[in-house]
Amino acid sequence: MRNRLFFAITAMLFLLACSPRDFLTRRLATDLLSVAPAFHTPQHFTLQIGVVSSKDYPSPDYVVLQHHGWISANNAPCAPGLAPPPCWDILLTPSGVDTIRPLLPAEEAGRSSLTFPVAKRQLIDITGISKDGNFADVEFHWKWAPLNELGAALYSGDLQYSSTVGFRHYDDGWRVVQSAPHPSQTLDDALKNAEPIP
Repeated sequence: MRNRLFFAITAMLFLLACSPRDFLTRRLATDLLSVAPAFHTPQHFTLQIGVVSSKDYPSPDYVVLQHHGWISANNAPCAPGLAPPPCWDILLTPSGVDTIRPLLPAEEAGRSSLTFPVAKRQLIDITGISKDGNFADVEFHWKWAPLNELGAALYSGDLQYSSTVGFRHYDDGWRVVQSAPHPSQTLDDALKNAEPIP
């Protein structure tokens, strides 16, 4: 009876000494990735209006905006320093003004270069964890979540990506790798190197 009590107390003390962050589970990986700045920092889009060179127009983003009727483009003479010709004069349509004006901070109004948030990353799920001592690679799926009508036009909510990020175990538990002393990728690199899921 004493042996059972001793082992029960020892087991309880061992479990109390362990933090939930000591065991890298899919749940912990989800929690740690969900609060990472990369998942909360919005993706910004910059729209250049006025005369632009042909290297900027027609980019895929401008084609999407023109398809939605938010911008129009007309041939224009190239200003000195703009190359290669031809150049285009990009204008907001009335529909574009109605769509874009609410997204702009007051200090952006009237500028020829307009920048506004359009989407943020959304974690879908953890698909695998590969541990090697105090290091681990965590595979996960994510997608862009549009923040507004413009974001919905530029970023498909249906397209998902697959990334792998490194985790490291410290004395206070597991953390997402912020610098790469180990071959594992940082979260920023994992998101930049994401592969679309077919």
